[in-house]
Amino acid sequence: MASFDEFVREHPGTVREVAPGRMHVVVWTDGSSRGNPGPGGYGAVLLYTDPAGVVHRRELSQGYRKTTNNRMELMGVIAALEALKRPCEVEVHSDSQYVVNAFNKNWVAGWQKRGWKNASKQPVKNPDLWKRLLAAKKPHKVSFVWVKGHAGTELNERCDELATTAADDRAHLIEDEGF
Repeated sequence: MASFDEFVREHPGTVREVAPGRMHVVVWTDGSSRGNPGPGGYGAVLLYTDPAGVVHRRELSQGYRKTTNNRMELMGVIAALEALKRPCEVEVHSDSQYVVNAFNKNWVAGWQKRGWKNASKQPVKNPDLWKRLLAAKKPHKVSFVWVKGHAGTELNERCDELATTAADDRAHLIEDEGF
């Protein structure tokens, strides 16, 4: 792993200081589905610095027997947030407009007000995962950043690799209970 200074130079804006006692975590996520529905997986990369300024990286992934791309996009964020052991300031990078816009355009708040119905009064898809994401997000201060997928962004590409590898690992696929 590169030194903190080298990492910051190579990834400007990725790691920054926050108020004492509150860790800043940068999360990159992606979801994949081979067929939609079909076997799928998610990938997440978490980056944070310890008080000594050492950069840490953790990668998460899991594959599912039958799911959808949107469910895996949600699961990537959920897994990353559920992995955090204390309240943090979290910056989530995702190539899923479905996930990012749900928060940045306040869609989720509207869905909740309408009893998990969208603006057209139709049931929201994946309410089980939206509720789980809200619970995982609750102790943290979370912001969402959309990134263009498959555009050569290193950590987005890594998450895609984690997600697709997990989807293709037939020996370790689990059931998507909410699907």
